[in-house]
Amino acid sequence: MISRAAARHYRPAQCLLTQSLSATRLGRRGLATVSHSAPPEPLLAPNAETHSHVPSFVPTQHFIKGRFVPSLDGNRTFPAYNPTDGTQITVVSEASAADVDAAVAAARLAQPFWESLPAGVRGAALQELSFIIHDNAPALAAIESLDSGKPVHDVRAELQQVQHVLRYYSGWADKMGGQTIQFEQDIHSYTRLEAIGVIGQIVPWNYPLSLAVWKMAPAIAMGNTVVLKTSEKTPLSMLYLCELARQTSIPKGVLNVVSGGAEAGMAIARHMDIDKVSFTGSTAVGRKIMAMAAESNLKKVSLELGGKGANIVFADAELEEALEHCFEGAFSNNGQNCCAGSRILVQSSVYDEFVNALKEMVRETEFTSQRSEYLSSCSCASNTQMDEEVIVGDPRDLDTTHGPLIDSDHLASVRQYIDAGERSGGTLYGGITPPGLNPRGAFITPALFTDLPATHPIATEEIFGPVACVIPFDTQEEAIELANASQYALAAGVHTRDLSTAIMMEKSLNAGLVWINTYNRTPPHMPFGGRKSSGMGKELGEMGIKEYTGELRLVGARALAAFRPGRGGGGGKKWC
Repeated sequence: MISRAAARHYRPAQCLLTQSLSATRLGRRGLATVSHSAPPEPLLAPNAETHSHVPSFVPTQHFIKGRFVPSLDGNRTFPAYNPTDGTQITVVSEASAADVDAAVAAARLAQPFWESLPAGVRGAALQELSFIIHDNAPALAAIESLDSGKPVHDVRAELQQVQHVLRYYSGWADKMGGQTIQFEQDIHSYTRLEAIGVIGQIVPWNYPLSLAVWKMAPAIAMGNTVVLKTSEKTPLSMLYLCELARQTSIPKGVLNVVSGGAEAGMAIARHMDIDKVSFTGSTAVGRKIMAMAAESNLKKVSLELGGKGANIVFADAELEEALEHCFEGAFSNNGQNCCAGSRILVQSSVYDEFVNALKEMVRETEFTSQRSEYLSSCSCASNTQMDEEVIVGDPRDLDTTHGPLIDSDHLASVRQYIDAGERSGGTLYGGITPPGLNPRGAFITPALFTDLPATHPIATEEIFGPVACVIPFDTQEEAIELANASQYALAAGVHTRDLSTAIMMEKSLNAGLVWINTYNRTPPHMPFGGRKSSGMGKELGEMGIKEYTGELRLVGARALAAFRPGRGGGGGKKWC
């Protein structure tokens, strides 16, 4: 969800909160923040021998009302595994419906006071959190890399975006307002934006910190409180973020985090005291979330679901750049990306040249010197300057660009698609187990298919792994038809030098996001979200914070008769 190009890194000036967040005032309301000197609870810490930056203390319990607490049934835990070698890192508290109830109660208690604070104070608190993340980035990156298998280089880039998102929404906190509506001379009408209340948020395992902050930052900025559920596959980095949040002036109960699987997720979706649920994950689960929200208290829902992005290359494109964007679009984060451009559509006149370059990049991934020699001699890619060589390997190594998949079960699922493609007569490049790596790790090199029909499952289903297919097209109309022939409508890319082609494609593609001559760029300022089976609602940008505003409060006031122009005296109704 973020480019591998390093984001600009800067240290903002120290944030100063107003006296509205003084410990005395918060303490009177039972919402006092945790002291910076408060000793940590005696929680389990992961075995960090293989990741030097992993701190000795990493929380593994639920974060409720400013404290780390075990499950109400203290025996409920689940293991967290290292995808690099399959070993168990630690055990994590598993939430039940009762734990969700406790988190919701804490959030409900904190919400009225949090919303009542000056909006600038809420924004300042988010700024403060961004500063602390900056100072603790090495530890956060090491934890997420250990837990998810992401290359530490990637996580560091993602953490820069996390800080950017927090700062972006800290600025929005005091800029949300209603409007005045004048429709009769003696009636003053206006709208007022309010927080929704308690927000339930469910995040997936592919971008544990980034997607959590995409959701919690605008919700908190607007005056809501949050109950967030981590994925049971990657809980550790978000729990450590909660430890950092304890060092800020965010009152206890504003941010609550539980870990667990389907039971906790269903409890959030069905909860009668949660006012909105925001979910990122599969389309199948999204449909269930929507049904449970409707069957309970008809809570608001936003869903960011699956995708099967089409990356379209026209003959007049800058082929060297398009080659890089197609590779990164399909295989960044090992294809474990809802907007992955895993359908690469290439105009027939340049199809052979483009595919030859792309397949060699894929096929020689694990042999970087051979790949470099090929690129230097390939006419299509003779001037290509990739940001780095493509190396599948140990995520601790700063040169690694692709680590393992999330676990062995997911690797098995990806291999089933690859096997199905070969059985159907597709030509496969890559998709092998890299030599020399831990055989218990979930490693696989990028896999590229040609010679498959556009209706094959590899071209239509979300694999959520490093598998892409290349499909030729002749005309613009055919490209549009191929791209739109999907149940998903999250993202698409277009590569062309022709402005008219770019505009026509953008208008014709049924996708929530269309990138022109780039791919997979998600700055905080631009809204992100899909259509059709890819979900509803937006994250990021101004539209992202509007997702966390309540229904407009409509006020219509009739002026007192004594103050109506040209009238005197009183009498009559004072208000409408």
